[in-house]
Amino acid sequence: MKVAITGASGFVAKHLVKVFSDYVQINRDDTKEQILQKLKNVDVVINLAGAPIIKRWNEEYKKLLHVSRIQTTKTLVSAINESDVKHFISTSAVGVYKNGVALDETSRELGDDFLASLVKDWEAEAKKCNKKTTILRFGVIMGSDGGALAQMLLPFKLGVGGIIGSGEMMTSWIAIDDLMRIYTFVIEKGLEGVFNATSPKPVSNYTFTKALGGVLHRPTLIPVPEFALKLLFGEGASVLTDSKEVYPKALIEAGFEFLYPDIKDALEHILR
Repeated sequence: MKVAITGASGFVAKHLVKVFSDYVQINRDDTKEQILQKLKNVDVVINLAGAPIIKRWNEEYKKLLHVSRIQTTKTLVSAINESDVKHFISTSAVGVYKNGVALDETSRELGDDFLASLVKDWEAEAKKCNKKTTILRFGVIMGSDGGALAQMLLPFKLGVGGIIGSGEMMTSWIAIDDLMRIYTFVIEKGLEGVFNATSPKPVSNYTFTKALGGVLHRPTLIPVPEFALKLLFGEGASVLTDSKEVYPKALIEAGFEFLYPDIKDALEHILR
C-alpha cells in the first residue's frame, strides 16, 4: 500500500512515516497538477496540513490557520477526485465541540467560536471528496517528541508545572501510539465517517497535572492563571483552557481497542 501525506514535517506525520514506509510527501504549496502527479499509484491520502494551533493568535495568524487548512484541503480534494486514490483520511479536532459537555460523534452540540468554525469549514472541504472519506477529530496528542506534552515537559521537570486555573476543565487526549494504531485500523477496516481520535477516559486538568508530576517525580504546586496564558497566546489560549469532554464512541463500536486508555499508564509508557 502506498500512502501520500500532507504536513509531512509535523509531529504526527513523523510517526506515520515509520508506520507507512512507502509514502510520498505533498507540500502545502503544491499545485493541483503537481499533486495529481504525486498521487499516481497512491492508495491512501492522509491530510495533516495546517499551521500549528498552539501559537499566539492575531487576525493575521487566524487567516493563516484558515488558509493552511481549508485552501490546502480544497486543492488536495480536487486532485484526489480526479485520481485513482481509494481512501482519504483528513484531520480535524475536538475543538469543534461545545465546551463543558460530555459528547461523542452522535452529538450535535458544536461550538460557535473561531476554532469550532475553523474545524467545521475544514471538515466541509474534506467531505467534498468523492472517494472513501474518514475524518479523525484529534484530542491532545501525547508524545515526548512533539505536540503539547513536549512543550509542558520542561516546566514540569523544573518543578514549576501546575494546574491551569481551577484545574476543573476536561482534556480529551490520545497517546501517539494509539493514534498510529487508529490509522491502520481505519484503513484495514475501510471505515468511513467521523471518528473521535481520543482516549475513552478524558481527564480533568487537575488529574492530568498530578499524573504528569507523579510520573516525573516532581511537585505540581504552582497553578497557572488563565489570564497569564491569555497574555501569552491571546485568543489562542482557548486551546489550553477550553473544557472538552469527548468520547470515541464510533471507534469503540467499530471494535478498536486502546492500548493506553488511562493517562497515568500512557504517560509512563511515553516518558519511561
